[in-house]
Amino acid sequence: MNAEAKKQLALQIITNVGGKENITTAVHCMTRLRLNVKDKSQVNADTISKLKNVIGAQWSGDQFQVIIGQEVGDVYKEVIAQTGLASEAAIQENLDDQKKKFSFGSIIDAISGCLIPAIPIVTGAGMLKVVLIFATMFGWMTADAPTYQVLSFVSDAGFYFLPVFVGAFAAKKFNTNVGLGMMLGAILLHPTFVSNVSTGTAMSVFGFPIYAASYGSSIFPSILAVFVMKYVYDFFTKYVPTAVKVILVPLLTILVMVPLTLCLIGPAGSFIGIYLAEAIMWLYNTVGFLGVGVLAALYPVMVITGTHGALFPPMMQALTTLGYDPIIGMSGVIANLCQGAATLAVGVKNKEERSNAISCAITAIFGGVTEPAMFGINLKYKTPLYAVMGGGFIGGCTAGLLKVYMYALGGSAGIFGFAGFVGPTSANLINFFISIAVGMVATFILTLVIYKPEVK
Repeated sequence: MNAEAKKQLALQIITNVGGKENITTAVHCMTRLRLNVKDKSQVNADTISKLKNVIGAQWSGDQFQVIIGQEVGDVYKEVIAQTGLASEAAIQENLDDQKKKFSFGSIIDAISGCLIPAIPIVTGAGMLKVVLIFATMFGWMTADAPTYQVLSFVSDAGFYFLPVFVGAFAAKKFNTNVGLGMMLGAILLHPTFVSNVSTGTAMSVFGFPIYAASYGSSIFPSILAVFVMKYVYDFFTKYVPTAVKVILVPLLTILVMVPLTLCLIGPAGSFIGIYLAEAIMWLYNTVGFLGVGVLAALYPVMVITGTHGALFPPMMQALTTLGYDPIIGMSGVIANLCQGAATLAVGVKNKEERSNAISCAITAIFGGVTEPAMFGINLKYKTPLYAVMGGGFIGGCTAGLLKVYMYALGGSAGIFGFAGFVGPTSANLINFFISIAVGMVATFILTLVIYKPEVK
């Protein structure tokens, strides 16, 4: 799309969602424009899905998603320019109209909103660990080399200080003070607190005992603490006199949140994180290789319905707690690559779709962006999507049998995401390529067998 086409598309989307007055927030991911609106009845989803350069449109909970592809960032800029939603004040207005019913989807949206901004941190830190593994594997440096030791603690910092990072992102998500959100995370990592925990020294505040827990690399304690802090901060902001507000509001908020965080919220968040990671391992140890296969088969359906975001928090928790993820990461990569394999097979059998199919396959396999392949080809003809699910199950079971683990976010959900599977031994990476090859070949063959070009 050229600049004019992007501008026109943005204007058409705005018009068909009820105008800029009906839009409360606008964000985007790699392929989708995500809009929250006041009145859902004003959204013409069918009209939007038929617009030129739009792959599809759907509701995910209370969020309306327009699937555009890799140029979504430029369209998003045009939407922001036309609606004036760039400032935080504009996003925060009419909060009463934005109140949603408490639901599982709203919980996942809140947690994901706090964690997604941390992806560059975790990806960068994880990839730095991969670089160090390669460096020692190929003899470029030794573990006692000064450069190795510096890069090692730098990579550890990305994970260890997650409570501070997540505290800031949670504060932005919940529309409260970012500085105080970071401070709550920093309290959990203060050297004195960490030292007392490690030595078993008893601690208390205002007479309340403090539970000794280790919060390094944790994510849920900060999210829960900042969520509660929002209401404490808003309460004092509302009732403290204006003349002393700048002094008393942060002071009173801290005095209230310190005992709540250290005695109640922090331990609760720690338990959630620990048991969530253990639940993942329980599932893996109980159903074994079938768990990876079933999740890889269901992953495309979860993407279509927008529920795949629920997988991100437990995957992050496993990476930060266990140091690896045995199920979710591998399932997602296999499912994405199988999307590309199915689209490629459609191109082989359907001459009219060949050019589009090959383009979608390349985007899915090398870029890890599957929406064009899924909505433009596989879901359109249905049978290729069934092949994706079948091939994903076969590839996932293979990965489960070979015990392929993801050790870091690889920065790509496609073939180049292999870097995240570089582990202590080379066998893990070799088994990764074997698993995706099995899944892609199975998907390609299944598509050739069950897909009929004349059936849409």
